[in-house]
Amino acid sequence: MAYRNLLLADRGAVRTIAVNRPDKLNALNRETLNELSIAFAQARHDDAVRVVVLTGAGDKAFVAGADIAEMSALAPLQAQAFSQAGQQLMLAIERLGKPVIARVQGYALGGGMELAMACHLRVASEKAKFGQPEINLGLIPGFGGTQRLLRLAGRGAALELCLGGAQIDAQHAHQLGIVGRVVAPDQLDATVDALADQLAAAAPHALAGILDAVIQGGECALEQGLAYETQAFALCFSTEDMREGTRAFLERRKPDFGGR
Repeated sequence: MAYRNLLLADRGAVRTIAVNRPDKLNALNRETLNELSIAFAQARHDDAVRVVVLTGAGDKAFVAGADIAEMSALAPLQAQAFSQAGQQLMLAIERLGKPVIARVQGYALGGGMELAMACHLRVASEKAKFGQPEINLGLIPGFGGTQRLLRLAGRGAALELCLGGAQIDAQHAHQLGIVGRVVAPDQLDATVDALADQLAAAAPHALAGILDAVIQGGECALEQGLAYETQAFALCFSTEDMREGTRAFLERRKPDFGGR
């Protein structure tokens, strides 16, 4: 389909989805949330796509937040629906079953930080800025920010960022465990591409099993989490990729995973 607010591009098995509202610093309005939901559903069901890179158009912002002009006019029930739509999108990204990398080149604030935290891996430019500034608008995060920030960085950091509303730089976000890698701006694309290519070359069923065990199993008690792991481990033995991987190891060559 044609998107008004997104740019999509494929490079081999890697699909890049870019929020394309640079004049609004890629702010998330309801139309953009809907388009992102459709784009990720398409990526989920396209076997040719093994990895998704999520970013924003332009140099200034990954996503600078929700569209305040649109949001300010919402009635309470409309706001509830808006929050639920955002949370459903974040869950869809988190549970895609394929690795999603956030390429953060600039501002990732409010809904933008929530969008980045829903991705499995985050690579940030040294110029990137993160924050949950909703308190400054008389609001709280509505797309899962309180919950994912708590899980990524702990209660103290979640409270400090959400109650204070201040922005932090990429290095501070890295120290808190929010960002996995921080690189110079001119190294961002090369770093993201290399990471995406590495993941795209891995066995898709094993990647999906790891994501399920960590994300779903990690929300359970230890025994249930171990059960998730055992199930995903056993399922790998039904795949040709597992046979190829073990054969390649024994034959001292690089495996060629076909996703079967």
